[in-house]
Amino acid sequence: MTVVMETERLILRHIDIEKDIDAWTEMMSDEETVRYIGGKTMDRAASWRQMATLIGHQQVRGYGFYSVIEKSTGSFVGRIGPWNPEGWPEPEVGWTVHPAHTRKGFAKEAGAACVDYVFHTLGWDRIIHVIAEENIGSIKTAEAIGSKRLYHIPELPPFGEVNCWAYGQERGG
Repeated sequence: MTVVMETERLILRHIDIEKDIDAWTEMMSDEETVRYIGGKTMDRAASWRQMATLIGHQQVRGYGFYSVIEKSTGSFVGRIGPWNPEGWPEPEVGWTVHPAHTRKGFAKEAGAACVDYVFHTLGWDRIIHVIAEENIGSIKTAEAIGSKRLYHIPELPPFGEVNCWAYGQERGG
């Protein structure tokens, strides 16, 4: 699999369904993990479809969520990366972390690397993070990597009505 970037503790590589499906399914079947990202747990079949969608996004846009792997253990940490599907308010850097790896600073570390990547490699001028109003952990992560609350998002395809905020930052800002 193609390694896109590395940080001190992490490898961000292209999604590999065969290698990642079990840990991905564990992550997406955890109620607390999905609470603020659609709210519906996923079984293995739904996880496979989601992974295929994200691989398709990578093919269409040339970037996308990456599988994040802890260097020291080889463990799957989560999915983090740039994302901009049809109907999204603006290009985003988003994150979802496996419940076994929360509160270790991995979202902050990989999120900051992805922000740097989209500004300096992809040439974006601005990014957002779409965050549910109640998701204090993601709000703290966004703020820790330099993002500020920008505007309210009342509707988000394909979810319909939501209560989210766009946090974000501009290149060089």
